[in-house]
Amino acid sequence: MQNSDGIAICWLRRDLRLEDNAALFHALQSGLPVQLLFIFDRNILDDLEDKSDKRVLFIYRSLEEIQRKLSTLNSRILVRYGDPEQVLYSLLELMPIKAVYANHDYEPYAIKRDTAIAELLKKNGIVLKTCKDQVIFEKDELMKEDGSPYSVFTPYSKKWKAKLSDFYLNSYPSEERLDALIKAGEVQLEKIPMPSLEWMGFKESDFEFPPAEVEKELLLHYAAQRDYPALEGTSLLGVHLRFGTISIRKLVRYTMPFSESYLNELIWREFYQMICWNFPRVGQGLAFRPAYDFIPWRNREDEFAAWCEGRTGYPIVDAGMRELNATGYMHNRVRMIVASFLTKHLLIDWRWGEAYFAKKLLDYDFASNNGGWQWAAGSGCDAAPYFRVFNPSLQAKKFDPRGLYIRRWVPELDSFDYPAPIVEHEWARKRCLEVYGATLRP
Repeated sequence: MQNSDGIAICWLRRDLRLEDNAALFHALQSGLPVQLLFIFDRNILDDLEDKSDKRVLFIYRSLEEIQRKLSTLNSRILVRYGDPEQVLYSLLELMPIKAVYANHDYEPYAIKRDTAIAELLKKNGIVLKTCKDQVIFEKDELMKEDGSPYSVFTPYSKKWKAKLSDFYLNSYPSEERLDALIKAGEVQLEKIPMPSLEWMGFKESDFEFPPAEVEKELLLHYAAQRDYPALEGTSLLGVHLRFGTISIRKLVRYTMPFSESYLNELIWREFYQMICWNFPRVGQGLAFRPAYDFIPWRNREDEFAAWCEGRTGYPIVDAGMRELNATGYMHNRVRMIVASFLTKHLLIDWRWGEAYFAKKLLDYDFASNNGGWQWAAGSGCDAAPYFRVFNPSLQAKKFDPRGLYIRRWVPELDSFDYPAPIVEHEWARKRCLEVYGATLRP
């Protein structure tokens, strides 16, 4: 071991990679031998109803890949399952830990978790050192001239692009310093292997995830094709961004020359992270615009079940929900259509839809999911006005004109098995305007 006085822990969370990893880089630069750690957080996993959850499988496979790379260096990542506070407390008794490094996480649960962990470590004379890694700009790095946070995307995105420089895009060459990792046998680790999926209560499958790369050709045509769900016009990188198997700095550098439209999508992601941090009410289950908390939602459970299962009688809505249920993915244009339908046509609380997406989406990210649902409901920052109600049939004609996407997911479309529309569009639109209007008018 390089330094017998102690070691540093690098705790991976939403950053499952060895290259261009800010926390790992700073840990490796600390002068202390570094032990990588990942904790399967039972506070999160135990709430997952689906024991075939593909997100757990994605994390597991990503850790196996890291383990394979480390084995060539005679090193390993320590993988544990449990409550993070309890896991770290137990490690304090096993290892001479002097510092713990991790990357920032901005979600409400993560903030509470890290606050508790920092206090635990402080009591033991250890500092939790955290770094910015999953975004280019975070927290209050981009503010208005008066020092207040943005709540409208366009001026935020202009400021984002104006401030961007090589300084913010430079990589952290963590992959070049892995010789500072602790070698096998240098620390007396428990002789317990990486816990299996089955041991944690989850199931293996042969599901194939999209690669952590995007083709130049796709980016060149992104603006023209991104809204058409029948085309392969999107990058499918959401799950990789969610779990950090790709570096945001690398992705921005690569995509900037080819597609401003794609870059804007990456900025939207950071915009919602900034909103989540600066407006904590959105993390408390409240509307960004407080008046929307008083809308008298109908919340019919039978209609919600029809929406969840893709049985609304509106083909584009049903196709989207069936795609989500089968794959954990839904095209972004269709996400807007199904969210508008639930909140406007059925007058079901956007939080019901938000929670359902949280269960199903491979790329589930609290900030983006919350921001998207509040946008659709009209309750969020920079949201569509409440009187904007998507017509699902017109949306289908515009974005799936040949019905290729719909027929892929709704093969019984022309048969007697397909249900009649759950609600008539124009009538539902008028009802929505009356209910919203009565609540929101001054």
